[in-house]
Amino acid sequence: MTYTSSTVRVPDVAAVPRHIAIIMDGNGRWATQRRLPRVAGHTRGVDAVRSVVESCVERGVEYVTLFAFSSENWRRPTDEVSFLMRLFVTALEREVARLHANGIRLRVVGDLSMFNERIQDLIRRAETKTARNTRLTLTIAANYGGRWDILQATRKLVEEAAATGQPVPVTEDALSQHLAMAYAPEPDLFIRTGGEQRVSNFLLWQLAYAEFYFTDTFWPDFDAEALSRAIASYAERERRFGRTSAQVVAQNADSLSC
Repeated sequence: MTYTSSTVRVPDVAAVPRHIAIIMDGNGRWATQRRLPRVAGHTRGVDAVRSVVESCVERGVEYVTLFAFSSENWRRPTDEVSFLMRLFVTALEREVARLHANGIRLRVVGDLSMFNERIQDLIRRAETKTARNTRLTLTIAANYGGRWDILQATRKLVEEAAATGQPVPVTEDALSQHLAMAYAPEPDLFIRTGGEQRVSNFLLWQLAYAEFYFTDTFWPDFDAEALSRAIASYAERERRFGRTSAQVVAQNADSLSC
């Protein structure tokens, strides 16, 4: 199933976001404040992932997307990148059975060709094992960049035209079908921990109408209570999608009267 862009159609809105996207920032600073090596923060961050995913399941969130490793993160110190790759392997080996037992589907998006064959094989196995689960879809963005996503979708449109010998309409719907997350609705709520207030090349196309929530809390400390505050903030927003407040109020009144 391919979802229509929020700039084309007004999506359904509920008090609990259907899709939450998160930049998990602050692992290294969390560790530095405690005079620990930066990698200790990444290890602790895995526990936060588990807690947040469990909380999202309990709240009825259907999609959670986590920015685990950006295409720019290769610029970090070599030893830190190597540790992150080992941590990725460990998480795939230890967490997939738990995800599967809880009815969670796992997807990994990004330019996976940059990862070694062991990681690529673990990803394929995890996605296959959990493919039919429907309770929640957990997406890990790894070696992902929003610009890369738009470019690779555009290339696929060009390749499609070349293969058929026919011009392919360049529309939002046509392009959206080739985005890495065409299987998911656009995020309703975007959360960034760690105090930074930017999207950092994450889901540039998909975040067009997401509600943004920034917190100074470092990711290892972001727990179920912190998630509740983010969702409460979201629930107070008026999502207009280009309409006036009066139109939104009128639509809500019509929905209640049905």
